Parts: sequence; C-alpha cells; structure tokens
Amino acid sequence: MQYAILRRILAVLIGLGLAATGLWASPASEEEPAAAMEKEMVMDPATGKMVTAPEYGGTLTYGWGGRVSDNVDPFAVGFEAGWLIDGVNEKLAIGDWALDREVFDWTDNFVPTHVLTGNLAESWETPDPVTYVFHIRQGVHYALDPDSEASRLVNGRELTADDVVYSYQRQTAQGDFTEPPAQAGPTFNLPWESIEATDRYTVVMKLTEPYLDALQPILGESQSWILPRDVIEHYGNYEDWKNVVGTGPLILTEYVEGVSKTFTRNPDFWDYDEKYPENRLPYVDEIRAPLMAEEATRISALRTGKIDIIQHAGVADIGNMDVIRSIQRTNPEIEVYSYYQRAFQVFTLNIRNAPFDDVRVRHALQMALDLETIDDTYFGGFSDWENPSWISAKGHYTPFEEWPEELQQYYRYDPEGAEKLLDEAGYPRGADGIRFTAEYLHRDVIDLGYTEVAAGYWADIGVDITTRIADTGTWVAAKAETAYEMATGDMGHPAAGWAMQTHRDSNLFPREYLACSDPCAIDTSVLDAASDAYYAATTKEEQFEAAKAYNMFVLEQHMQIWGPLAPQFQANNPWVKGYNGEYSLGDLTYHPILARLWIDQDLKREMGF
Repeated sequence: MQYAILRRILAVLIGLGLAATGLWASPASEEEPAAAMEKEMVMDPATGKMVTAPEYGGTLTYGWGGRVSDNVDPFAVGFEAGWLIDGVNEKLAIGDWALDREVFDWTDNFVPTHVLTGNLAESWETPDPVTYVFHIRQGVHYALDPDSEASRLVNGRELTADDVVYSYQRQTAQGDFTEPPAQAGPTFNLPWESIEATDRYTVVMKLTEPYLDALQPILGESQSWILPRDVIEHYGNYEDWKNVVGTGPLILTEYVEGVSKTFTRNPDFWDYDEKYPENRLPYVDEIRAPLMAEEATRISALRTGKIDIIQHAGVADIGNMDVIRSIQRTNPEIEVYSYYQRAFQVFTLNIRNAPFDDVRVRHALQMALDLETIDDTYFGGFSDWENPSWISAKGHYTPFEEWPEELQQYYRYDPEGAEKLLDEAGYPRGADGIRFTAEYLHRDVIDLGYTEVAAGYWADIGVDITTRIADTGTWVAAKAETAYEMATGDMGHPAAGWAMQTHRDSNLFPREYLACSDPCAIDTSVLDAASDAYYAATTKEEQFEAAKAYNMFVLEQHMQIWGPLAPQFQANNPWVKGYNGEYSLGDLTYHPILARLWIDQDLKREMGF
C-alpha cells in the first residue's frame, strides 16, 4: 500500500513539472541565430508562418525504432510492407500538403477522403453509386536506378492504368488473380464486380452494390500501393527490397536488416511542392534511418545532432512525458510537436479466463482509477480522460453524458464501489490484503509511467499487478495467441470503419484487439450485427447508429480498461525546415512528408553540427 502511495506522489511531481514547462509551446526559444537572420524568408501558405526559403541538398536523418518487415510485398505482409516502400511506391491519392492547417493539421493517423488530393490519379468521379472512375496522371515514370536490376527491367517506363488495375486486382483477387492476399485489407472486402482499364489513363472500378465509404479504402488504405507489374511478373512476387521500383520521390538504395535503411532522391520525380509550386520535390539528397531501438538512444542522438528529426516514419514517437519535459529543459532549441492518436494507456484483459471473465472484476478495475487526478498530475492536464470510446470518429460514438446512469457509474472513480464488486465476484482480501495477482504484458514502446500509476491504484483495492516488458514482436505474438492475462491495448480509433474491421476480418486484425479471440467468452452477436449493419449502410446516419451500437457494447462489456488519451510527440532540430509536426498524409504515408522538408545547412553548421 505504501509503495502505491509513493508511486502516486511520483506521478504528481512529474505532472507538476510537466505543466510548469509549458510543454506544448513550440519552439521554446524565440531568438534566431545569425545564419537564419541572413536567409531569404518566405511565408508558409498553410500556416502563415515565415520560414527560411526552401533549399536543396543534404541528408535528413531520423531514428528508426526497428519496426519493419524484411518482406516488402503488401500481398504477403499487408501494411508492414509500407515501412520500406512508403515514399518509393505511391497511391492514387495523398493528403493535400498545401491545405490550411486550420482546416486539417495532419496530426492524426486517420486522413478522411475530403482532405485528399490527386496523386497518381489526377482526379476521380463517381457517376453512379457503384462506379468509380479514376483518371491516371500522365507523364509519371518509374524511377531509373542504374544500380538496380529490377529498375533496369522497368527501364523508367511510364506508369499507366494497367499498373493500377494489376495492383488492385492482385490485392482483391480480381481478374486473373484467384488467391486472396495473405494479409487482406479493407479494400479486399468491398463487394467487387470488376476493375479494368478502359484506356491507357482511365481505370473504372465497379461494385455489385453501393458501399458508402468505398473511396476511403480504395484511396487511403495502407496496402493500396501501385506496384510495377513487370517486376512482380518477372520475379514472381515483390518480396525482396532490392526489387522495389516506384514512382515516388525516393529510391530505396540500401536496407541492412537490424542496422539501417537509406533512401536517395529520385531525380526524375514528377511532382512539385504544393506550397511552392516552382520547386520540384524532394529537397534532400538522401534520407537515412539508422536503427535506434532504444528511446534513450534516439533522444541522445537528437540532442547531439546525430539525427535531425523524430517522426512517425521511424515508428519512434515519444510517449514518455518525463522525456519531453527533459528535452524542453535542456534543449529548448529543439522543436516539439504533440498529437493525439489513440489511447494506448489502455489495458486489454483476457476475458476467457478468471478473474477477468467476470464483468464485475472488469468494472471494478475501471472504478479504481482516478483518471481526473491522473490527468491533472501525470499528464499535466492535457489528456482526454472523459470520453471513453472504442471509436473516436465524430458522430460514431455516444457522448458519456448520454450514457445510461448504470454504465456511467462504472467509468467514475469509486474505490469503495470497486471493492464491493470484487467481494461480490468472490475475490475477498486475503490475510496479506491481496485479492488476486495478475501479470501485465507491457509493450516496450508505450510509456510505462502510466502503467505504474494505475498499478498503484489497483494495489489500493487489493489487486497486485506485476509487469513484464516485451518488445513489439513478442507482444504481438502473445496478443495473437491470447497468451496473456493483461496486456497493453488501445482504444479511441479515429476511423470507425477501420475499428470495426478489426472485428470483421480475423486475417487483418484478429479479434484479440477486443480481447475476444474465438472462441469468445461473451456473445458477440451484437458486435456481428452492428458490424454488418455498418457495412450495409446506405447513409451516414445508418452508419452512425451501427457504430454507436458497436461502441456501446464494447464499453458495457468492459473488454478493456480505459485510460487517458495522452499526447504523443514528434520533434526536430531547428535546422529542419518546413515541418509543423505533421504525422502522415494518409495511411502509412510518412516519407512523402520528409520529402517536402529541407535542411538549413548554414544554420546547422553555425550550431556546430
């Protein structure tokens, strides 16, 4: 009990220190070095800020957290391929980089279709509810890398509608493809009738029935890459990184497993900077990503100028509040940007086994957490703790104040009520004051501090939690096999369709994301019906109602213990220009952001790097 109190005090001290730093003021320093003052300045039309004019050259280096698949074929490994082919291969659409940041600031991993703009598809239209016509951009050529056998095979030819048809048919088992991909994404599950090219630059996709949100996965899914058919036909697959050939701003020139990945500038890239249309992209000559699996290593490298930026392309965002506080105290010149993705301060419970098979136990764990105090102290008042939700997309969830009172009580701080429920569930305190023990499997890239605070609250009601820290691979395997008692989870998915797909498609996202692998410990017919209704909806209103029903059932069954939606952080050294904390320009579209940034070489030299 004393240990729990000490941890609570530690959380308060950390939180007070965090609030005192002015954490979300970025950057902390107002003074510009002399090199910057002598530079030509231009206005960033998306933000209204004045920045040094874009310049070419140099290397942009980010810390790579190590998450990558050696197999780069989306057909085989799904979205994991994107960690190496993003920025090399492209999609039909991309986020509009020039869009006013007041309209959309690109700090969310879900990018709605209304902020997308044409990329490999210059434009598209929907002449009827089941037909989608894409006009493929003319004059786009595959990169020609003389050092690559696969690139020489493609020989810098123009991308055509046939490439688009081939890629989509392959990912959806249409046309000549009869086998589904090993990792089937949402696009695969659309009610397809046909995908065909009507001429060299026109693709027509048809469904058998209307599907309200078909454009979202077609344009933005993490597996919707356009790949060169000649490479796949020649090698039989797209698995080897050496055979990656794309139309994007970057060329993947080196990948050393467990060491680094390197991209170089595609000198023949077709696109220009949307903010400064006279400038052909990309700006930097090279993007390097040395493996830095440990957060401390990445932070040290940022401080010492060994890396320029910590951005989600490296799957290495900063989630530790004390680390951010330390950066702003010791290195105020480093620019820090917060964003809210999903609530990773969430505990998934294995509800197939005791004690978590009893919903009263699950309710009790939630009631034991004083989320308001944790927000005020540990998170410095900046977390969203009041809106528990599996889906956070606007309109797709019922606000807390509209919940039935019986449900609301389980999400309020009430330690006495929690102890009563545990007594009723048959878990009285023992002679040592402990009701039961459980092991928590913690994913190492998530902040451990909140976990320790939560464990302190649970110790107060007689629940003893031990923590086992696991790397992502171990954590994923344990989740897939339901080989855990408690584990790091997540809630608040911004894309309603994506969130409900986790329930629908066991190949893409097993039901373990809901702690409900087959056979499930609870009746999932409500979830099944809500998911079916969502995908059969013909209006947004019908979708909203289906999503709300799905969301409420997850909350009622308390499949996960909700925690505060805390900010995560990206950061860069001041010589990185053009960056405003943008997270992505679409699902798994991170490197195109880096291709739009430039290095102020004079400032970097003046600062001694």
